Order: sequence, then structure tokens, then C-alpha cells
Amino acid sequence: MWRVVAVRALRGPGAGAGAPRAASGAAAAQLRRRLESELEDIRGAGTWKSERVIASRQGPHLRLAGGGAGACGGGGEEGARCLPPVLCPDFPLSVPAGIINFCANNYLGLSSHPEVIRAAVEALEKFGAGLSSVRFICGTQSIHKDLEEKIARFHQREDAILYASCFDANAGIFEALLTPEDAVLSDELNHASIIDGIRLCKANKYRYKHMDMQDLEAKLKEAQKHRLRLVATDGAFSMDGDIAPLREICQLAQKYDALVFIDECHATGFLGPNGRGTDELLGVMDKVTIINSTLGKALGGAAGGYTTGPKPLIDLLRQRSRPYLFSNSLPPAVVGCASKALDLLMESNAIAQSMAAKTQRFRSKMTAAGFTISGKDHPICPVMLGDARLASVMAEDMLNRGIYVIGFSYPVVPKGKARIRVQISAVHSDEDIDHCVEAFTEVGRKHGALP
Repeated sequence: MWRVVAVRALRGPGAGAGAPRAASGAAAAQLRRRLESELEDIRGAGTWKSERVIASRQGPHLRLAGGGAGACGGGGEEGARCLPPVLCPDFPLSVPAGIINFCANNYLGLSSHPEVIRAAVEALEKFGAGLSSVRFICGTQSIHKDLEEKIARFHQREDAILYASCFDANAGIFEALLTPEDAVLSDELNHASIIDGIRLCKANKYRYKHMDMQDLEAKLKEAQKHRLRLVATDGAFSMDGDIAPLREICQLAQKYDALVFIDECHATGFLGPNGRGTDELLGVMDKVTIINSTLGKALGGAAGGYTTGPKPLIDLLRQRSRPYLFSNSLPPAVVGCASKALDLLMESNAIAQSMAAKTQRFRSKMTAAGFTISGKDHPICPVMLGDARLASVMAEDMLNRGIYVIGFSYPVVPKGKARIRVQISAVHSDEDIDHCVEAFTEVGRKHGALP
């Protein structure tokens, strides 16, 4: 009986009629007008970001969900714009396995790995859908502690702490660690989550020019008056595909008695001989104090983030980090995915090492075709175009040719630096990569990006 009452209460009077409700009143109407005007400005600037709906697993090949009148003459509303053939769910795809996906952070292809999926199912069945609570109340299970121990072992650190995302990890660490007596020195192109996390703390803030060691040294000299100095940088920068000069950063940190923090979201799992990240790649694992990274990219692709480093720091974060204290625990299925992904990486480095040749193949062929590719030796391969509209139009045209890529423009990247970001995965075949280059060449010539 209580279930019937609860359902009726949730539905409320008139629920189920299907009519959307909007707040009434002059203030609500004024807000709607302002928002619609702002949205129209975004469309007019050519920086509107559409979300394409995937109707399959994440992987090197996708099937996208369609809507409206399909290219086969399906039954959309009169006057509806037909979808490109590759988006129509009823149209036989020219690419046998569907759209070739070049815009996911699924670097190692583990988000669809059968062992990773099986581990998630087993964790779901054994530990349930979720904890309905935060960690320190009744939200910690044995699998959470096991995964934290595994993360620390993988990075060769003392301890680790899980978060709902790396964005949360970055939001939680600076405020808990730094006080008004301290200083944080941040690369100007650090990820938004690092920037937001630094904004939350009361430390003295310094921003140095992107990967500019002379500017960092000048800022470190200026920051000597503060108690603790923390240099914060992405290990690999997600928009440009370049890798922080960690050797030089660590040398300066040692010279000026500072600590080094790196965000490894776009490095963990595939950079370095064993995929441990940029500190392993550049031989400074013993010089980097704190690592934040994600489980939502190379390590299974589901969700979750973490901090790993000295045990006293991790203990402090369990006591004071607000995203940890006030967010639900990671769901068991997510923990199961990430744990299996780490098992696969620690058993063999073959997957991690397969990335280099595929990345080099794409970068060299695109450069030979006449494109400018930002960064170096990283599977993030930004095709630099400059113009936001050009990036958007070319990305749409690439989709018509069976290649799923996304144009990036302001405010995601600086004005005048629009690009199409291509991301290589270990599960892309050579044929996939060559087809992508061919499509870029055709589309580039069509739209004047190539002679």
C-alpha cells in the first residue's frame, strides 16, 4: 500500500499528461528571454556544441542514434531535415562496423573490454548498485579499499583516495592542503578543474606562462616568502597534446624547495614504459609529490578519480576534502571496471606500448598531407584550423564520411585557436587511421583548409 501512496505523491496532480511545466511570473519570463538571447549569440558565433547520441558501446566503431526523417525516407515530421546516411539507423552503413570514433578518451580501448565489463557485472551482483551514502558514514566497501591500494601500488606511492571524478579530486586537494601562508604556481593552460580547485583555496596564487621554465623560475623566486610552494601542472595537456617538461619543473622545484603536483588524466595508463604516466615517461617518479588522475579515460572509461601520494596527505584529505566528505561513494560496478583495468595494465605493458606506433602513423600522415598538428608524440592530435566555423563545418562533413570527430572552439580553447581534436586509441586499426587521414584530406580541400 505504501508503494501506491509514494508513487501517487511523486506523480502529483496532473502528472502523466506529458505537458512540460515552466515557472510563471515576470522574473521567470525575464530570465527566459535573457537565456534565449545568450544561446542565440552562441549559435551566431559558430561555437554551439551539439551532443550526438551513441546507440552502441563506446569503442573504435560506433552506431549513432538518429531522429527525424532518415535518409531512407523514414517517417519524420513534414519538412524535417534528413540525416546524413551514416546517422540514419535504417540505412546500411558504408563503414562495416559503423562510425569510426576518433574523439573519445578511451585510449586503451578498455571501456568495451570483455574482462572489464565482466568485472563490473560481478561487482554489481555482489556489492549492489550503490552505497546511498558518503564514505565515512556507511559508504566504504572492501572493493573501495582494494582499489585504493592497487592505485597506490600502480603509481608506486604510499596511499590513494577515491573521488567521484578527477574534477572532484582537483576541487578537493588545494583547499585542504594550502593556507594563506602558502603559494600555488599554476601553468596558464591547466585544465579547468585545476583552475577551479585553486580558486577555492586561500593560498597566494601565481600563474606562469605555458611550459615556460624561465617564467616559472621567476614566479618561484617571488614566492619564496611563502611557507609552502606547490607547482601545479597537467602532465599532458588535453587541448594541445603537449607534455609538461617535468624534468625541468622538478629541477626548479628542488632548487627553490617546492612541491610538484601533476594531473595525469591524459597520461595514466599509456604514457611511460608501463603506462604509469608522464613522471615515469620522463624519469621523475621520485620527484613528483602528488598525482591526481581519473578512472574515466584509459582505466575503463566509466567514472571516478583519485589522489595518490604521501599517506599523511591522503589521511588529511579523508578528514577535510569536501568533495570526498559530501559526495556518494563510487558505485561498485565502476570500482570493478577500474580494478580490472589496472590488473590488465600491471600484468602486461603491451597495450600501453601499442599506442606509440598508432599515434606516429596518424601524426606523420596528417603532417605530410599539409595539416598542422599540435603537441608531440601524444595520442591527442589537435588539427589546428584557427576558425571556429571552419572547425565546426569540417567536423560535420567528416561525420558524413563516417569519421566521428569534434571541433573545439572558444571558450574551450582560446579565440583564434579552434581545432578538431583527434584522439587515437590502441584499438584503432591501421585502416581506421588511414581512412581518417583520407577523409580529412578530402574535407580540408573542400573547405579551403588545404591547397
